[in-house]
Amino acid sequence: MNQNLDAGTISIIIPTLNEAENLKNAIASTQPSTNIEIIVVDGGSQDGTVEIAQGLGVKVISSSPGRAGQMNAGALAAKGAVLLFLHGDSRLPTGFDVMIRTTLQQPGIVAGAFSLRIDASHWGLRLVEWGVKWRSHFWQMPYGDQAIFLTKEVFHKIGNFPELPIMEDFELIKRLKTLSKIALIPVPVTTSARRWLQKGIFQTTLLNQIVIIAYLLGVSPERIRSWYRQ
Repeated sequence: MNQNLDAGTISIIIPTLNEAENLKNAIASTQPSTNIEIIVVDGGSQDGTVEIAQGLGVKVISSSPGRAGQMNAGALAAKGAVLLFLHGDSRLPTGFDVMIRTTLQQPGIVAGAFSLRIDASHWGLRLVEWGVKWRSHFWQMPYGDQAIFLTKEVFHKIGNFPELPIMEDFELIKRLKTLSKIALIPVPVTTSARRWLQKGIFQTTLLNQIVIIAYLLGVSPERIRSWYRQ
């Protein structure tokens, strides 16, 4: 499992749906780096997302909307030995490529993710970041906005992202934990604060917890997704 990845390509898969405002910064954050491939998987954007990606010279493929399906499509097209799933409104830290390769070389590590920094100055968001750090470290449960990475071999071994309308990252991490440990890199990925600021920091955090509890209690992902959208 801990094969020599020093010279392996990292395929960065970015699922998008109307991310014109953020995509340029997300792609810019992948530089400088060595031996990477960027794949934007668009789910039907109407705001120029595809044109921005094409203008930056990265590979663009189209998919039906749905983050799980988009990320699976990107993984299928990826040439790299390592897969890194990056949300379109997030930015990678400098040196991410070296950190990923070093992490996956460690014995007993099956996958990894980064810490989280939310791109706004509100004190409430610092509490959210602290909660994410605690959850990721003690429960080994990073979520998709923390840029999950793993080898392509392991990704296919666990059956890719489950085709769920929500909670696909939660389910992926659950499967990975049955194999071995998940590493948390203490350097943060920076993500947009728009979700917390639009719905309210407390409300968004509470909703996230309700979603997880509902999922664990067996409520269907389709029903949970409808709640989340409302």
